[in-house]
Amino acid sequence: MLRLLPLCCLLPMLFTTAVFAEDNLPLFGPDGYRQRLYRSPTPASVEGAQTVDTAELQALLETRPRPALIDVYRRQHLFGRFVADEAHHNLPGSLWLANTGDGTLVAPWSAYFTAQLQRASRGRQDWPLVFYCRSDCWLSWNATRRARALGYTRLYWYREGIDGWQQAGLPLEPAEPVALP
Repeated sequence: MLRLLPLCCLLPMLFTTAVFAEDNLPLFGPDGYRQRLYRSPTPASVEGAQTVDTAELQALLETRPRPALIDVYRRQHLFGRFVADEAHHNLPGSLWLANTGDGTLVAPWSAYFTAQLQRASRGRQDWPLVFYCRSDCWLSWNATRRARALGYTRLYWYREGIDGWQQAGLPLEPAEPVALP
């Protein structure tokens, strides 16, 4: 007789399996993207991008064309929807491309990232793009590298991220990630 386990018993097993699988990944993949331990000390720079601090970002936002702000903070995505486990706030005017800073992007996420950068840059590879997440967050480092690999040439990495902006007493606004098509 086949017995099915209740959902409450299956979920911890699935979560444990997913965490275990990520723990078995090497720190960096063969293409150089960080694959795990995303919230840990980051390097001072990303090749092909200019690292900016809060004051430099504020000055950059006064230039024309105004750079597109790209937040890549993670958000759980299940059954075709983002699942809000907590409120998220980002820099005013940002485009939240959740999960695009992961070490490996499967085809739908890669297409989502590519299409949204195309939109944010108005189709111009030389449009200034600023990537950020939280402080000590490899997700924005990965996303900046990924944008460079796509051919974007005016890249900025706001390493201090949301934490640095907030610590400077600057406003944040409630945010929702851009939906996958």
